[in-house]
Amino acid sequence: MGSSADILWIGLGNLLYTLGFVTAILYLIRAKHHPRWLLYMIIAGGYAIHSYGLYLRGMEVRGCPIGNTFEIVQFVIWSLTFCFLVLGPAFRLSLFGFFTAGLAAILSVLAFIFRGWDTPYPLDVGKVSPAIEFHASLAVFSYGIFGLLAISCVLYILQNYSLKHHRWKGMYEFLPSLVESETMTLRMLAAGSGVLTVSLLVGYSYFVQNTAEINAAKLAATVAVWLAYLVVLFLRLTNRLYGKKLAWTSIVLFFFALLSIWPVDASRQTKPTAHTSIEMPHE
Repeated sequence: MGSSADILWIGLGNLLYTLGFVTAILYLIRAKHHPRWLLYMIIAGGYAIHSYGLYLRGMEVRGCPIGNTFEIVQFVIWSLTFCFLVLGPAFRLSLFGFFTAGLAAILSVLAFIFRGWDTPYPLDVGKVSPAIEFHASLAVFSYGIFGLLAISCVLYILQNYSLKHHRWKGMYEFLPSLVESETMTLRMLAAGSGVLTVSLLVGYSYFVQNTAEINAAKLAATVAVWLAYLVVLFLRLTNRLYGKKLAWTSIVLFFFALLSIWPVDASRQTKPTAHTSIEMPHE
């Protein structure tokens, strides 16, 4: 659903992410060169356009646009690219932008292929709590951080493979060191878990006084994701889970987090003529 204007701008932003990914692939294949700063600028341009599209959708629903699966996926893409634009230059990890653009492109394509994700939902004007808006947006934003975590884990796995099989050419020569990937992985794991923890605390402070509004499916999904990442963080800090096992665990866990969006979104009661901004992906 949504107006033609917000769909247009969101689509253009998504298109730039995909263009950046395709451009990087062509550079790697033909020029054997990783266009790091060119890719960064393309992603930045896509992010600006994407942000405007989400702003228009937010004005339409009068709140944070995370009321259906399409909006949630778009917000995850937005969070992912935002974190990359802020953290990418600081970490200077080669191919980080390439895989960020790739993940954003894949999610973008899925969001526009499955148009049924953009379902109408009831708009409860005047009943939106700022605490719930903050709680919901933080929860989805943490998924963007977990997306970057998964990307750093992919880089670690590829570098580990290249070292074991003595692959030094092509894409492998642009991979970051294992130490750099491990550092990024730990920081993203801690940051994502921290943001999701704050989200749950904000939600708890509201729902403890409004128990009738609690949705069991949302609560179970969010708590499951939160506990899973906390366990992984604890195991990493105690050196019980690290290296390739940590990388694969984090990748699988991110896909589990994404998949948990659908059953929660399906639990909503929908109406055919409007949107709502008070429903969040998980609680």
